[in-house]
Amino acid sequence: MSGTVIRSEGLGKRYRIGELQRYKALRDVLTELISAPFRAVLNGQHTMVAGRRSTGFVWALKDVSFEIKQGDAVGVIGRNGSGKTTLLRILSRITEPTEGVSRVRGRVGSLLEVGTGFHPELTGRENIYLNGSILGMRKREMDGKLDAIVAFAEVEKFIDTPVKFYSSGMYVRLAFAVAAHLEHEILLVDEVLAVGDAAFQKKCLGKMGEAGRQGRTVMFVSHQMNAIRKLCTRVLWLETGRVKMFDSTVKVVSAYEAAFSTTRVGSARTDELGHVAARFLGWEIVHPQGEQPNLVATQGAVRIKFTVQVNEPIRGGHHGIALWSTDNQLMWGWATDRLDLDPGVHGFEYALPGLPLKPGSYCWKVSLYSEGALVDEWYCVPELIIATPPLTHPRDEWSGVLNIPCEFRVLGASAGAMPGSERPEDPSRDARCPAAELAER
Repeated sequence: MSGTVIRSEGLGKRYRIGELQRYKALRDVLTELISAPFRAVLNGQHTMVAGRRSTGFVWALKDVSFEIKQGDAVGVIGRNGSGKTTLLRILSRITEPTEGVSRVRGRVGSLLEVGTGFHPELTGRENIYLNGSILGMRKREMDGKLDAIVAFAEVEKFIDTPVKFYSSGMYVRLAFAVAAHLEHEILLVDEVLAVGDAAFQKKCLGKMGEAGRQGRTVMFVSHQMNAIRKLCTRVLWLETGRVKMFDSTVKVVSAYEAAFSTTRVGSARTDELGHVAARFLGWEIVHPQGEQPNLVATQGAVRIKFTVQVNEPIRGGHHGIALWSTDNQLMWGWATDRLDLDPGVHGFEYALPGLPLKPGSYCWKVSLYSEGALVDEWYCVPELIIATPPLTHPRDEWSGVLNIPCEFRVLGASAGAMPGSERPEDPSRDARCPAAELAER
């Protein structure tokens, strides 16, 4: 297990599912106990368990195997009910697996749900010291970390108030601050961060990124793919309790987003509007063509085609197109006028020198007018997926919205030269920007 801090081998977790029973009198209970053996022989379908009638079992996890190295930042994604939280609960030793084994080397800090690890009757300060003592830290060590924890959580005024009076946001802020600042080798964080506001979420992502750079291991469950892209180097995709894919962030997140797009490229638009003068039917990436027809994985030229069915002549038409991010920020727009279209199927093709956008999901919006009147307007599905390698600043607040390769070099200076003066390039001092090297490959 050299270099490996988390290893899962054939991990599985099974839960019994059942239905609640109505209240029974003593006579009903005695009758049921006497007749139970005979009913079991007759139907073999149901058994009584702690006041519930068992109707079967469900596997939350099944045959899950993976390895995580020290210092890795691993995202865990998947639909609701795919087993993400169950996996983290097993790794945190909160839940025992039904089968298989999980080996974890190092102290684990976990933030899985609001309320985990805090005693509601204790104050925020007391809970901080309690968590530290559980980890084996001395009071002197905790004294040195207290101010940083309280400042990060932004609960200075309420640190001596019992946490049962905290709002859910305050609770999560303090819980994350404790988990992030104490001396854990492994940090497990569930989607609980969604409770916080946007500013605190950004601060949490920055703290988890810092933990990774310090050589600590982070596992992060989230439905926010942009957060996964910013933080994680690898991603584990769970589907119905099984490992669907475990690879680099770009590969897994792109495949995940493409798999769950609203509809498939090339399929007809399904909303029925009756007889209309014209309507957009679909869109597709003409070049470059890849495995996913709505995915762009290149920094090069792109050609995109929109198909429109014209039922009545369009005269003096106007056509507009816009590209929006998932947070409703306009990325690009263009328009053309004086369109004349006869009835039939037409293709509107766009040739772009590139789409230098940050990796993520985007949505096209197209419109068509005839003689000043709106004929059709469509938020295109499926979404456009940009899956190019990230080439921007590693910190989110400085990364911007574009993903442009660059070349950087340091030029030598003559001895005694005035600031700003340069001498001919010294090849030994050239420092190529990693983004430029990646773009050339």
